[in-house]
Amino acid sequence: MTITSDLRPDGIRVITMDAPPVNALTVQGWFDVAAALDEASADRATKVVVLRAEGRGFNAGVDIKEMQNTTGFDALIGANKGCYAAFKAVYECAVPVVAAVNGFCLGGGVGLVGNADCVVASDDAYFGVPEVNQGALGAATHMARLVPQQMMRRLYFTARTIKAADLVAFGTVLEVVPREELLDAAMKVAGEIAAKDTRVIRAAKEALNGIDPIDVNKSYRWEQGFTFELNLMGVSDELRDEFAGTEKGKK
Repeated sequence: MTITSDLRPDGIRVITMDAPPVNALTVQGWFDVAAALDEASADRATKVVVLRAEGRGFNAGVDIKEMQNTTGFDALIGANKGCYAAFKAVYECAVPVVAAVNGFCLGGGVGLVGNADCVVASDDAYFGVPEVNQGALGAATHMARLVPQQMMRRLYFTARTIKAADLVAFGTVLEVVPREELLDAAMKVAGEIAAKDTRVIRAAKEALNGIDPIDVNKSYRWEQGFTFELNLMGVSDELRDEFAGTEKGKK
């Protein structure tokens, strides 16, 4: 698994997630994403970030197999803290973040994209928060930034997915393009931002965060609290074991 960060001469920093087979990130992977974005914030030469992924899909959330193959709650707590750090780093990145989404974007992937400033997607991209299937809660905060409230609830309760093309009408996905054109489309938007005075853009990012009606960091932590409750009840291990083919809940 690798998280790479490449700063181009034009000030566009490309952060790439590559964790085969499905970009389900380990605990360390989430913290690595956060670190890459924090580095972008601190580097005055960075004018805009493009967050993308290699492989079949953008992100499949947390690595459930890692969680079920470790004893106790260390991996669960680590995943929750790692996701919180990564989502927060996207939202609080000092420069705009353009998410280039290919294929599936699930769970934690929605947490990243929902906090991004602009979303470009491939024509095979889709979004979902199947947390209820694994006995967890989270990322409703971020899905609510992509779809209307009632649609978010329907998607959350049913664990259904929604195509990126359906989000264009809401304005939450800028455009949908063939997969082979995705990076170019994201770089085009990033280039428009990078062409502006970065001092103004950084001030604008901070100003826009300041007028957001929802504190996404506190809202997500509220959701996570219920995940811990479900774990203490044993519900989460039961459902994750079914998904991962493990028997952690029986130990």
